[in-house]
Amino acid sequence: MRKRDLLTPIGITLGFIMIMIAIINNGGTEGAASFIDLSSIFIVIGGLVASMLINFKMEQIKLANKILREAFHKNDLRLPELIGLFIRLSERARREGLLALENELEDVDDPFIRKGILLAVDGIEPEVINDIMNAEITAMEDRHYKGRSLIEKAGEYAPAWGMIGTLVGLVLMLNNLQDPATLGPSMAVALLTTLYGTVLANLVFTPMANKLEIKTEEEIFMRQIIIEGVIGVQSGQNPRILEEKLSAFLSNDTKVKEEADNADFVGESINEA
Repeated sequence: MRKRDLLTPIGITLGFIMIMIAIINNGGTEGAASFIDLSSIFIVIGGLVASMLINFKMEQIKLANKILREAFHKNDLRLPELIGLFIRLSERARREGLLALENELEDVDDPFIRKGILLAVDGIEPEVINDIMNAEITAMEDRHYKGRSLIEKAGEYAPAWGMIGTLVGLVLMLNNLQDPATLGPSMAVALLTTLYGTVLANLVFTPMANKLEIKTEEEIFMRQIIIEGVIGVQSGQNPRILEEKLSAFLSNDTKVKEEADNADFVGESINEA
């Protein structure tokens, strides 16, 4: 199940608000207007788009919107819930056989878990299941890397085009030193393009690329646990042994929280009795 990741829009909005507060605090609302320059916007955005068109295939560029949206969503599959799922599957498999697990798949949304369970139900050897599912992880990692590289390159090109705009502004300024009226606008282009490019890189593109990389690492970690769970179910491991094996992936803080929740549940049950 996917949920909205509010930290990304909150972080971007907060960054822009802090910049605006700093500008207004020193120059007022009239000073804020001087930070908007169409020539600078055209140089940075136009140059950035041109570089991306040169660097990537059209098929990759068409995916840019989808890739950007990934930074605003997160998977809601929690590790304790995942472990609980495989314990339930293991208990049913030992009680009713592997074929009975097909009925359990109706409540499973994750296609990777569904695929693993179907391979187990089909009687595929554990080594083959491991190879097939690890191959899918490798393919997923490669897809994510190619998608993330689009955002990473945007983070590299944005400040570069800001510097190009700065050079353009400086050349215009130096060519018109005899006309003092042109110095201000030329200097604005020179400085604002660097500002725009740097803000886009360090507040939008680079943080998004880093978040996508972290999400990929988390997904790989979860899928490795899923593989262990599928193989444990397929090989008929004791549910308690499988639970101990999968619980090794839990952090100490999560283990303490789970133990506390279980203790509270037991205490409530005793009180009700």
